[in-house]
Amino acid sequence: MKKVLFIDRDGTMIKETADEQIDAFEKMIFYPKAFTYLGKIAKELDYELVMITNQDGLGTDSFPEDTFWPVHNFIIKSFENEGVTFNKVFLDRTFPHENADTRKPGTGLLTEYFSKEYDLSNSFVIGDRLTDMELAKNLGSQGIFINDETNLGTGEITVDRGALNDIIALENNDWERIYEFLKLKDRVSEISRKTNETDIYIKLNLDGTGISNIDTGLAFFDHMLDQLARHGQMDLDITVKGDLDVDEHHTIEDTAIALGEVFAMALGNKLGIERYGFCLPMDDCLAQVAIDFGGRNWLVWETGFKREMIGKLPTEMFQHFFKSFTDGAKSNLNIKAEGQNEHHKIEAIFKAFAKAIKMAVKRDVEKMVLPSTKGIL
Repeated sequence: MKKVLFIDRDGTMIKETADEQIDAFEKMIFYPKAFTYLGKIAKELDYELVMITNQDGLGTDSFPEDTFWPVHNFIIKSFENEGVTFNKVFLDRTFPHENADTRKPGTGLLTEYFSKEYDLSNSFVIGDRLTDMELAKNLGSQGIFINDETNLGTGEITVDRGALNDIIALENNDWERIYEFLKLKDRVSEISRKTNETDIYIKLNLDGTGISNIDTGLAFFDHMLDQLARHGQMDLDITVKGDLDVDEHHTIEDTAIALGEVFAMALGNKLGIERYGFCLPMDDCLAQVAIDFGGRNWLVWETGFKREMIGKLPTEMFQHFFKSFTDGAKSNLNIKAEGQNEHHKIEAIFKAFAKAIKMAVKRDVEKMVLPSTKGIL
């Protein structure tokens, strides 16, 4: 299925004017970086490019066509010269425009995209007006909302983020940021795993900000998983209903397996990741965690605990947690820790684990290659 970028013209590719009519060459100003990064989008990413623009009253005495088309055609040709070719250009000139389905946010010009040939849910509308974001909603697509404060035609625009789902708002018109966002879209995955012993739901955003909502029924385990989200700067939702009336074993083991699997799903093809990743102190303790998301599971565990329990968790279960994670994530883990305080020791391990993951999953937009000589991870 084809993905599409539906791109507005005025206020998005070229700067808007006070009269909202680009009808003279001296009024036309391209946005900085538009050629460079739209060119990279066209070359590197798998989107069809579609321009859709409202040109209210085009063809009337106040907006004659003979002043519009030379400028418009120059814009199209200028982008073509930089490798940016629009598959289609849709222009609505409806005036007056009340209830016109062909005018954004109406979808009357875009009916051909409502077919099995197109993946609208993973397509984007890029624009500087609320109507562009409403168009995204009407298409069932996502929106990238950009607003340049020097854009004289837009005035004060606010986006009702509650009413419009899947809207990404950028503070200014920066095509470099748009390119990076499209190339490095958030890696989000979720999993539901139900057995006779546990019922688990996990949602992970590797590119989040550290927000967590965790309930496993084991308070200290929740605390450790929260460390993973906070220090790894990933968003993590975990809900577990386990047979805690038996003991904690199945809850911890199955959560680790599902967590590893959701990491493997979120990493996807692993293009551009660092792959390897931490050593940190916590009071009397020093924890070292090295990880490799290389596609093979292995655990080295060099630590010991003098206490049988931390909170309500048996200390023997921590090694089992990390072994189960490596099985699900198909990763190597080498964990070493030393110190006197057992709480500090295991917390330092989880924090170092989070930092190691953060390092390993980091991507470089300019080096989206597989970190392997084998050609597969």
